[in-house]
Amino acid sequence: MGNKPVYKRVLLKISGEALAGDQKQGLNFDTVLDVCKSIKKCNDAGVEVAVVVGGGNFWRGRAGGDMDRTRADHMGMLATTINCLALADALEQAGAVPRVQTAITMQQVAEPYIRSKAIRHLEKGRVVIFGCGTGNPYFTTDTGAALRAAEIDADIIFKATNVDGVYDSDPKTNPNAKKYDTLSFMDIVEKDLNVMDMTAATMCRDTKMPILVFNLNDPDNIYRAVMGETIGTIVK
Repeated sequence: MGNKPVYKRVLLKISGEALAGDQKQGLNFDTVLDVCKSIKKCNDAGVEVAVVVGGGNFWRGRAGGDMDRTRADHMGMLATTINCLALADALEQAGAVPRVQTAITMQQVAEPYIRSKAIRHLEKGRVVIFGCGTGNPYFTTDTGAALRAAEIDADIIFKATNVDGVYDSDPKTNPNAKKYDTLSFMDIVEKDLNVMDMTAATMCRDTKMPILVFNLNDPDNIYRAVMGETIGTIVK
């Protein structure tokens, strides 16, 4: 690991569950603050950081049962906004300057998503948090991350999860599961690997956007990743 970051602008995708810590639901503010301290460290090293956050710690669209899918997805988008505001608050506590932009307009609590404004914030060293996924039902926040990363010309997507990379089978149930260091987008499709949904993976392939999958249980992994340390699995 060198003392200079290897990426200039990264998009960090965090699942809602990652912010819930061990309690699996809601927000664990110690966990949120630890993540934000690591983001601030990246910021201090001169890296521009944008964040897309999921909402699964409050609501998952498919949990709606017989509910109308569009309405259930809208509830999920609102759930991501709660996480965005929590991240913004923790980032301020960590000494960073956050800006929340949402794909659904809610001007009392956040800026609307405007690409040029987001890029300007990043250039000024602010951390931009994107809420509400793409703003459309039927698309996941992974697809939102793929879209925003392409729009802001990010160098890479960091997908911070609860596993330390991509495996050929579930490491929780199979002790012999094999971890991949590098994968291609074709590998993901052909091996049906659970990295991100196919819409997001296809979009990253088309925009030539690499993805680094790593474990957020140690939030310092975000900083290690921007400094080029070999962690997780890279998909390119």
